[in-house]
Amino acid sequence: MSNYQSDLLRLLEARGYIHQLTDAAGLDAMAASQVVPGYIGFDPTAPSLHVGHLVSIMMLRQLQKAGHKPIVLMGGGTGKIGDPSFKDEARKLLTTDLIAQNVASIKRIFERFLTFGNGPTDAIMVDNADWLDKLEYIPFLRDIGQHFSVNRMLSFDSVKLRLDREQSLSFLEFNYMILQAYDFLELSRRASCRLQMGGSDQWGNIVNGVELARRVDGTQVFGLTTPLLTNADGSKMGKTVGGAVWLNEDQLSNYDYWQFWRNTADADVANRLRLFTDLSMDEVDRLAALQGAELNEAKKILANAATALCRGTEAATAAAETARLTFEEGASDANLPTVSLGTDGLTVVQATTALGFAPSNKEVRRKLAEGAIRVNGQV
Repeated sequence: MSNYQSDLLRLLEARGYIHQLTDAAGLDAMAASQVVPGYIGFDPTAPSLHVGHLVSIMMLRQLQKAGHKPIVLMGGGTGKIGDPSFKDEARKLLTTDLIAQNVASIKRIFERFLTFGNGPTDAIMVDNADWLDKLEYIPFLRDIGQHFSVNRMLSFDSVKLRLDREQSLSFLEFNYMILQAYDFLELSRRASCRLQMGGSDQWGNIVNGVELARRVDGTQVFGLTTPLLTNADGSKMGKTVGGAVWLNEDQLSNYDYWQFWRNTADADVANRLRLFTDLSMDEVDRLAALQGAELNEAKKILANAATALCRGTEAATAAAETARLTFEEGASDANLPTVSLGTDGLTVVQATTALGFAPSNKEVRRKLAEGAIRVNGQV
């Protein structure tokens, strides 16, 4: 453990959010002496964010809990390009109307995690379309482009990996890191923002923003990234056979969201409790130390706490009760996932796959042969 002086960095380190810092001592000193406005950007590529975004959302929540000011940056401008970082191919370009619809849909989720308002530590939400859409090309190239070395931009892993694989990287996408750096400069000017946070894949983009603010305005700003979040088996966290684990309830039911957390692997329980709940570290350590069947109780507590944050306490309670009735009493419940039958009905194999309980019909048949699937209690 580091000897941080600020509540912010002590909290972020204890809960496992810190991977890299541009200037740990400088940020620690600033956070110990004043309110630090910090931002994370979210591009509206879909109507809902998913669990893969949740570390970033929780980090903004921790920032606010430590007495600082969260800034949620909606990428209404950058969303028109798409972040190429570690992507095999370009994102599908979205229309302005679709981006606006996605922004409106995504905004709702942040109100569950953050307190918005006009106070010094109240969260604010801004949209980079407010300044990116108004840029003039030649003045932007002259004033901002001169501070970027193409040689250095090509050296960042997010770009280099794409080129090494001989996969096309359009000039449109290549501009993304310049625009993200410019976002930091604008937020520094508009909202006295002094910190950008993001996933480890954003390190190069964040460093560019830190350096741009220093070169253009002489402002000291900081960058912080979180570790790449994977399951204990090395797989990407948040990917399931049923698809993405969406945060909005109209994209994924409360019960399915609760079950995602309840099904956490034993080796991942401690990490998930630290990152995705507000439980004290003493309680996290107590739950993580449980073994065998007792660890299932820790998973239920994780599911309840994570669901309550995202969907509300009532949703978490209802989902937990549905699971209890189903798995402990063998009863049915209206909140269980369902599949509508056509005129010809569904076989057990088809129904199991359609519900997302297995990735393929072949896998269902294997499970049936093993006696792992029951219908009304019968193999």
